[in-house]
Amino acid sequence: MKLEIMPKQRTLEAEQREEAMEMSGLELWKHEKPPKIFPMPAPLPPMLAAAAAGACDDGTLVPPLNFAMVDDGIYRSGFPAAANFRFLKSLNLRSIVYLCPEPYPETNKEFLEKNGIKLHQFGIEGRKEPFVEIPDEKIREALKVVLDVRNQPLLIHCKRGKHRTGCVVGCMRKLHKWCLSSVFEEYQRFAAAKVRSTDLRFMELFDVSSLKHLTNSHC
Repeated sequence: MKLEIMPKQRTLEAEQREEAMEMSGLELWKHEKPPKIFPMPAPLPPMLAAAAAGACDDGTLVPPLNFAMVDDGIYRSGFPAAANFRFLKSLNLRSIVYLCPEPYPETNKEFLEKNGIKLHQFGIEGRKEPFVEIPDEKIREALKVVLDVRNQPLLIHCKRGKHRTGCVVGCMRKLHKWCLSSVFEEYQRFAAAKVRSTDLRFMELFDVSSLKHLTNSHC
């Protein structure tokens, strides 16, 4: 014999089941550990953010270490890596002034040849104090290349873009009649904790009189 359940009874049973489920869930919630809330990470600095994006986006332009604009058509940086080639290409460079004595890497040479960029190398040893000797004549020859508009736009670089590059840029600033305190301030901004007193002394004593004609004929 089949028992017939009245509609009111069905409704009552359904409400009892829902109440039991709610109570069961409440008991479980009481015994669960509260969820951990983690703070939002701080935003990356612009350069690091660009580098991070470049890892997953081939179209991102990543500048070399210590990159900056010195003047119209003149830039400075540390040693460019392959990840920086796309950025360098966007500058439409004509020349690179390389201040290290070591041979230029083949990968970098291939990039220069492919994009019609001329390499000017002035091998200056990157020794640490007190054995630093800055060759006056090489700085002068480098400045002649830098200030010749036929070579611009150009990039000046050494290994880190601090000392050798800083000396060339500092001597150029003296030639452009910057006060010595401003020359030193710019040098220190890139050298940071690695400031060398020998570099500062070299820039202070550097005689620009034989190069003054360059500011008129080439700038």
